Amino acid sequence: MRSVRARRAAMIGSAALLLIAPGAALAHAEPAAPAPAAALPADLITAIQRDLGLSPEQYLDKAEAGQKLVAFANTMREKFPESFAGAWLDPAGSPLIGLADGKDAAAARAAVEAAGYNVKDLPRSERALRDQLGHMNSWIEKLPAPLSGLIGGAAIDTVNNDVVLRVQNTAEGQGLQLPDFLESARVVLAPALGSSAPPAVDNPVRADARLGGDSYAAENADGAFRCSLGFNGTDGSGRAVNISAGHCDPNRAAAGTNAASIAFEMHGANFGNRFGTFAKSTVDGLDYSVIKIDDAAAQRFANNFVRAPGANPVPITGTADPVVGAPVCKSGLTTGFSCGTINSVNQIVDVGTRTLKNGFTANICALQGDSGGAIVTGTRALGISSASNVGDMMFCELASVVTTLVGDSPQLYATPINAVLAANPGLKVRTN
Repeated sequence: MRSVRARRAAMIGSAALLLIAPGAALAHAEPAAPAPAAALPADLITAIQRDLGLSPEQYLDKAEAGQKLVAFANTMREKFPESFAGAWLDPAGSPLIGLADGKDAAAARAAVEAAGYNVKDLPRSERALRDQLGHMNSWIEKLPAPLSGLIGGAAIDTVNNDVVLRVQNTAEGQGLQLPDFLESARVVLAPALGSSAPPAVDNPVRADARLGGDSYAAENADGAFRCSLGFNGTDGSGRAVNISAGHCDPNRAAAGTNAASIAFEMHGANFGNRFGTFAKSTVDGLDYSVIKIDDAAAQRFANNFVRAPGANPVPITGTADPVVGAPVCKSGLTTGFSCGTINSVNQIVDVGTRTLKNGFTANICALQGDSGGAIVTGTRALGISSASNVGDMMFCELASVVTTLVGDSPQLYATPINAVLAANPGLKVRTN
């Protein structure tokens, strides 16, 4: 029996509101075709219908359209940098390509039309917006402490073709003045919500297969956190690992050493068996951890599944990149499956004293304990749950009411799984 000492962490911070088995094979590139709708578990189907208003088939089709759009957008970004202004799925799931009036505009338009996509004319190219975002971030870095503490992050709003600055919805925040060179930026006021310590746990449970979305406890001499498992995978040496959130490690500095935090299985509020140690944990730009699975527990992690805790799983068929408008679903120990739509990519967000970069946001409710959980689009691995603007709330229903009153909505900030894999050569997500 072990008691958990409370510490302030778990799901904290906020992201800018924009638009506003065993033996499973391993893969990163060229994922297999997504599973048919019949392969989706009942809990995920319920969340898709409840949160997105989509049928399982529509969800998979929209997710697949998003990945095809990502690939085309990458080509456009490289070939037509002066005119390409972003790509996204509209609310109906139709792909759109934004084009600005650059020197290569005519050729860009011809390429879009030849590919069968529709064009949305916009005043600024993505390159121009990235330059403006860079100027904004430089300005933020130079702000004195009282003012810098009011900033919650900045990002490009692809659909509205501008740069958004998220500011705390306080009297001081409402009076924040932008310099003239940022006059075209849009300020979004958002609630400043705090965070709570991870819940305490105790008592052993029976060993079983461990899947993405299941709960675990990370314990160190400094304390213990309760989080959700992310994606099962293997490291460069072929050892079983689980990819979760870096801030779930109570002692990140000790990761990969003999003093590394220990990961334990959990059931409800009870400790189970030890299953691994933290080999790497970081919140420097990307928020992720790599938990090295003990040899004795390796077979329990030799699967490619994600589930709502205790429910039927969804098989992971590959990895994906985020695109605005794509449907996504997350799994976590507190709220199980919940779904939403990506509303920002390449996001920069301040979470307490740390700044997370290159993440994406979605209008999904995630609460305390959901940190580290798996996020999917279709049946592909997309990201790791990192931060929420409603992490302190007791229920998602309450979170929706409270954020609506201040002109916001529940938002989940996530670390892209492909960014994690790129930063760790040899690291792979298990797929079928």
